[in-house]
Amino acid sequence: MGDYLKFAFMCKERPPSNNLKVAIIGAGPAGLAAAGYLSCQGFEITVYDKQPLPGGLMLFAIPPWRIPRHRVLLGVRELEEKFGVNFSTRTKVFTGEEKHHEEGDMFVEKKISLEEVVNNYDLVLITTGTWVSKIPRLPGSNAKGVISALEYVYGFRLFELKLINRKPEPGKRVVVIGGGYSAVDAAEQALREGAESYLLYRRTINEAPAGIFEIERIQRMGVEFQELVAPVEILAENGWVKGIKMQKMRLGPPDETGRPQPVPIEGSEFIIEADTVVFATGETATPPVSPSEEVLNKLGIKLTRSNTIVVNERYQTGNPKVFAAGDVVNGPSKIGPATRSGLYAARFMNSWIQAKLVKQPLAR
Repeated sequence: MGDYLKFAFMCKERPPSNNLKVAIIGAGPAGLAAAGYLSCQGFEITVYDKQPLPGGLMLFAIPPWRIPRHRVLLGVRELEEKFGVNFSTRTKVFTGEEKHHEEGDMFVEKKISLEEVVNNYDLVLITTGTWVSKIPRLPGSNAKGVISALEYVYGFRLFELKLINRKPEPGKRVVVIGGGYSAVDAAEQALREGAESYLLYRRTINEAPAGIFEIERIQRMGVEFQELVAPVEILAENGWVKGIKMQKMRLGPPDETGRPQPVPIEGSEFIIEADTVVFATGETATPPVSPSEEVLNKLGIKLTRSNTIVVNERYQTGNPKVFAAGDVVNGPSKIGPATRSGLYAARFMNSWIQAKLVKQPLAR
């Protein structure tokens, strides 16, 4: 199979089944790492995911020049064919009222309630990631041509995966706001599609989460980078973006993240013309349950104010058979930490159920 991402690296082949059923909700790096670990322990695994293919943001957001997609798909195929992991795609697990539009919901063909999953399996792991983007509420931000970085790159990934027939319109002059990896990826995507591409960030290159190396790399490719600027207003004509009003910033004392806080400089506004404005200003966790007290109490799950799932040091929620890992617990992170979190959760799930079976071997 050559060069591919190996998710089941704890064993060479699948051991005999232990007849315990595990549901994993979300087929991103955390879910796939957990599926690999648990299949090596003999569990019967079903992975639910709303996308048409497993892989999560590794496939549907991160560009192929960062993670070649054949590596992800071959790793998934190995889980399926060699380790008996069952993937139920185009399936959304959710309980309660869906208030936010989640990105990537367009392929959902089947909905299952979280209760149903919890009742039908011995263990459940939630790894549903972050599929809602935060777009700042600026004057004009509802104009056509304003889009989140996730939605912007998602369209190109779908076209490359032959899941849609037409390539999205990249825009002619694209302004990307942000300084993380998703900002860099969106700016690079626009450039590769032949657009004039700008990356604007409110701190300096030294504070950018994507790092100096990445930003200098896309600058060499032709992306125009401006630091210490923040958006004030989106300018629109007949409902479409025609530009963005920016304000210059200076760095002040550190904020709660420990990074210097950007402070607006009065009277420093200027306008950049653009027909597409991409906000890469963060994503929010998307647990498979609405934040209603009643629904959460029934399931024994708690959410934080930022919508992430509350777990203990063993990645266990308030419902002992339900665990959670990855970005739905930690907020947006990178693939490494998400994978590690999925592995740790899987290890704790295994030891928890083994201890439970020792105590009550006849309960099953």
